Amino acid sequence: MQNNNATQANHRSLKEKLKEEAKNAFALTLYFGAWFCAIAFLAATALEERPIPLSIFGFALIKAGISAKFMLIAQAAYPIKINKEYGIVNSLLFESFVYLVFVLALNFLEAGVDGLIHGKEFIASMKAFGNGEPLRIFAMSILYWLIVWPYLIFMGVNQALGNTETLAILFGSKK
Repeated sequence: MQNNNATQANHRSLKEKLKEEAKNAFALTLYFGAWFCAIAFLAATALEERPIPLSIFGFALIKAGISAKFMLIAQAAYPIKINKEYGIVNSLLFESFVYLVFVLALNFLEAGVDGLIHGKEFIASMKAFGNGEPLRIFAMSILYWLIVWPYLIFMGVNQALGNTETLAILFGSKK
């Protein structure tokens, strides 16, 4: 009986962890999705496309989901650590660049896999990431960092204060 209760507790714990992971992935996908849809909209208007194709927003949301998963993988591999002596910003500055490198590396791999799916060579497809232009990849890196940085600050505040207190500060108390 005692072993059965332990198994049920572990099962519930795993189920709760999966549920929490799904919630985090969904929230992060919405966050990235808002950014990527705004960038896609800006690009479409800059190119003066009329009518603006709705498919770009679908691709932006797919990219957001993939990027969210990459970010969660990075957080699992390299968890956020806040040192109260240095503060949240100083504690997370280096980590933000680690996450950026991780997300960029996974984007290169994604480009390679996408190439394989479309019958191209893996390495050639990876080299084509960002049109193979170092300046464009650098510009994308700056943009990715500007997107990831506020998320990391939020996660740092959340870790330091707790979820309930962070949400109360941002959105008001539920009282």
